[in-house]
Amino acid sequence: MTKRELIEAVIHERSSIPRREAEALVNSVFASLAEALARGERIEIRGFGSFIVKRRNAREGLNPKTGELVSVMAKRVPFFKAGKELKQRVDRQPDELPTATQPAASAVAAASQATVAAAQGEG
Repeated sequence: MTKRELIEAVIHERSSIPRREAEALVNSVFASLAEALARGERIEIRGFGSFIVKRRNAREGLNPKTGELVSVMAKRVPFFKAGKELKQRVDRQPDELPTATQPAASAVAAASQATVAAAQGEG
């Protein structure tokens, strides 16, 4: 699913929301998530999963083209761990799945609620 498809899913689920508002909502959710991860915060969206920042230590790597040893700097990387409900939902058989737009819009709603809660200091 692309960002555009996610916006379409929000519009489909909530027909009263204008396209520009839906796009702004999706962009705001993603921006808030990215900013929280950049600050090193943990993000938990119940029923969906959690995002954390993991630290990767510096190491020696190989240049695949030349085979030469190169130094790889330490870095922080985002990591997603799927929640129990999401794992169960993904594991369902195709005939048991809800329509394609329901999970996407629900994920945006859950993410936006989590963003609001985090901004208010509840999360």
